[in-house]
Amino acid sequence: MAQIIVLGGGVCGLASGIMLARDGHEVTLLERDAAPVPDSIEEAWEEWDRSGVSQFRLAHFLHARASEVIARELPDVRAAMIDADAAVVDNLARIPDEITGPRRPEDDRLVALTARRSTVEQIFGSVADAEPRLDVRRGVAVEGLLSGPGAGVPHVSGVRLAGGEELRGDLVVDAMGRRSPLPKWLAELDCAPVAEEAEDSGFIYYGRFFKAADGGSVPQGIGPLLAPVGSFSVLTLPSDQSTWSVTLFVSAGDRPLKALRNVDAWTALVRACPLHAHWLDGEPISEVVAMGGVLDRYRRFFTDGRPVATGVAAVADAWACTNPSLGRGISLGLVHAARLRDVAREELDDPLEFADAWDHITERELAPWYRATVATDRARLAEIEALRNGMEPPGPADFQSGLGASLFRVMAYDPDLLRAGLEITGCLALPEEVFARPGVVDRVVELSEAHPPAPMPGPSRDEVLRLIAEPAGA
Repeated sequence: MAQIIVLGGGVCGLASGIMLARDGHEVTLLERDAAPVPDSIEEAWEEWDRSGVSQFRLAHFLHARASEVIARELPDVRAAMIDADAAVVDNLARIPDEITGPRRPEDDRLVALTARRSTVEQIFGSVADAEPRLDVRRGVAVEGLLSGPGAGVPHVSGVRLAGGEELRGDLVVDAMGRRSPLPKWLAELDCAPVAEEAEDSGFIYYGRFFKAADGGSVPQGIGPLLAPVGSFSVLTLPSDQSTWSVTLFVSAGDRPLKALRNVDAWTALVRACPLHAHWLDGEPISEVVAMGGVLDRYRRFFTDGRPVATGVAAVADAWACTNPSLGRGISLGLVHAARLRDVAREELDDPLEFADAWDHITERELAPWYRATVATDRARLAEIEALRNGMEPPGPADFQSGLGASLFRVMAYDPDLLRAGLEITGCLALPEEVFARPGVVDRVVELSEAHPPAPMPGPSRDEVLRLIAEPAGA
């Protein structure tokens, strides 16, 4: 079996390391942040210093696809999440039977098990620390890559640490997330340029966590977890140990809404949303935390039919990252990590074959999710920009986009479409897979004609500006 180096100790790096180690490889995982894994969930939330993860105490969600991967590949992680009182999110269970129809055997696949990012990382970190073939080294900074003999393209044979130590292996896995410097490091080895697409998603997030009062419970959702309300959106996510998050996200160019950093302005706006005001009925356990400058970014490490380098593989956000409001990052990252283990099992003995197989699987199975997420981001941002400037929102960019928007508008009127929509939001099926099914397009069109669009209940633009101005100026 191989010697593998994993760079990055976030959830997807830890998952990659655990799965590779359990497949028989000797794995060394290097994490820049020095703080060890806390002993408890409470300590992880209150004290853990994870400066390398900018969204560590912001809204976090694991979709049904993540629950599926964890149950199949990491049952001990799942057991620990259940012990930590992770939230079970069963969207069908909270919808009236007259809409859902009878429960179906396959409906259990739509259920998500989720928790705060600090909780999930504490659990993954504890499992990783106990894994015999996985050596987790925290407080280790990597400065670059080492090169070795290749087969027509540069070959990565290890990494160079900040103190000058060199660590060699058969494969280097980049799980360093959004901030990964891998393209720069590859350029230093005279590799061909990495193909990269990047654009600011255009959103700013303002989020706060709450905990139920003694004997209380997480609020029940009335509307969708992610709701577009005019020129802003509301994201309400149940979490572990009777906690939950409420997040407002807005256009980064909407200067008046920067007042949402102020807790009174933020609270006033949430309270003005009739389907969401009850999510304020808890004890705040964080201030309003803001995050902006979020990139949608995609990288491809293949050019002119050949890898830019062998001996290296980028996984999860180090490969492609998207706007976190859809919550797809870790869910799809776990899928990516499992597929990395599969490709290493079959192809690692031949670096060129491994690189080719890894590119093929990433492009076939993961890249369509990136494209779909970016399309959703662009459409929502265009709608927000139009509404805040008093203009009519633009129509869908293409027929497929229009179908997607229509499906989510009418899914409550048909039990089959309802489940199809939940498959998409749960990262279980791509939109194009759903629309390729017999009768789906015709049914969406039929229901769209019968049920024209209706705005989500909430304040008008003028009311939004008044609500946030009064508390901010108080």
